[in-house]
Amino acid sequence: MVQRRAALLDGRAGGRVLGDVDLTAALAVCARDAVGSVLATARLEQAVGRTLRAAGGTLWGYEEGGELLAVCYAGANMVPVAPVDDPHVVGRALDAFAGLARGQGRRCSSIVGPAEAVLGLWGRLRYFWPAAREVREDQPSMVIEHAPLITADARVRRSRPEEFDIVLPACVRMFTEEVGYSPVSGPGGPYETRVHGLISQGRSFVRIDRPDDVDPRLPGDVVFKAELGAVAGGVAQVQGVWVAPDRRGERLSEAGMAAVVQIARGEVAPLVSLYVNSYNERALAAYRAVGFRQVGTYATVLF
Repeated sequence: MVQRRAALLDGRAGGRVLGDVDLTAALAVCARDAVGSVLATARLEQAVGRTLRAAGGTLWGYEEGGELLAVCYAGANMVPVAPVDDPHVVGRALDAFAGLARGQGRRCSSIVGPAEAVLGLWGRLRYFWPAAREVREDQPSMVIEHAPLITADARVRRSRPEEFDIVLPACVRMFTEEVGYSPVSGPGGPYETRVHGLISQGRSFVRIDRPDDVDPRLPGDVVFKAELGAVAGGVAQVQGVWVAPDRRGERLSEAGMAAVVQIARGEVAPLVSLYVNSYNERALAAYRAVGFRQVGTYATVLF
């Protein structure tokens, strides 16, 4: 217990801040769990050829015997990646990351990733950082690597740049429902910029309906939307799935997700993943109907 407390107080042993020269080794660590690490891998792939500073975060690593065994990306979100079978090694890596995190203070809006690493890291930080707003301990991590099991909605397609003004409100409504506050920060703000970027990259998907009695020149309403929020390491992670409240119960999410999977597997990455709160039984049933299966568990600590 004394040794454990000492590790919590100065737990940097074996841990260090990584640089651009370490990116290849860090990506090799992430490749051991492509689905669990996709959020970190996406940032590291951005850094290749640009630098970690340009990617907007800091990268920490944990080594034993000169071998890099675990990494943690610390940016707007903190993503620990410890794909090691030995729980003692994982514990030492998390001790090191917790020490580094305490040294810089909390800058992230969440800790997210595989549950063991996220909850282990938060358990080491909770006495030093401000209280979390919410801890979501059980978020099934699901994948599909084959064609969807149900017919795709032919009306689901990529969002177009000129549709930003109707896509953004749907994104804001989804975020507010899911997280509990509005992400809006005004024109050119970080959330608005992210939505615009996903549309520009062809990673935003919508179904837009227009009542028969409405002028066809008007833009219509978004009734289903989803994004490929992270694409890296051969994995496309779906985020932000949302159906308009007055259209729920029509199975739009099942057919809509089938369309997203069909397009993503054909044009983006062979493996499509997502994670969802365990209590969201309706969403779990919809994803299983499409053909997703659980391969692990995520957790998220929200600040």
